[in-house]
Amino acid sequence: MAQITLEGSPLEVAGTFPRKGDQAPEFTLTDGQMQERSLSEWDGKRKILNIVPSLDTGVCATSARKFNEQAASLDNTLILVISADLPTAAGRFCSTEGINDLITLSIFRNDDFREKYGVAIESGPIRGFCARAVVVLDENNQVLHSELVPEIGQEPDYEAALAVL
Repeated sequence: MAQITLEGSPLEVAGTFPRKGDQAPEFTLTDGQMQERSLSEWDGKRKILNIVPSLDTGVCATSARKFNEQAASLDNTLILVISADLPTAAGRFCSTEGINDLITLSIFRNDDFREKYGVAIESGPIRGFCARAVVVLDENNQVLHSELVPEIGQEPDYEAALAVL
């Protein structure tokens, strides 16, 4: 079990976090139109999985905006923002922010994603949410870069994630 912190207090995180060179686990999540979407749907595309607790927090919203600004113009690359938010709330965030280049996905019907990707917060006040993480995949869903952010209130290393693309 991994450990991260929330304002310095430890949180237990369960599951197996993907590492560079791993094959990304298949998943099914729910998009903003309440449709089930699977990782395999985007085979042939590079993907940035921006995994966040909730787009209703400042750091999560900032990471979505920054990846949208910095990665949206990359060829053959999709940005998938994965959270515990209801699909309609995530869609509303993008609409309010004027963000059109992200695909928001929710774990609300498919909680097994948290365990498969090693981001299942199992203790503390935000138990049940996803830990903040970035996983970059190539066209064949092989992991090019992964970062489990050690402090939940910290932004990910955007430059490291984008450098592999």
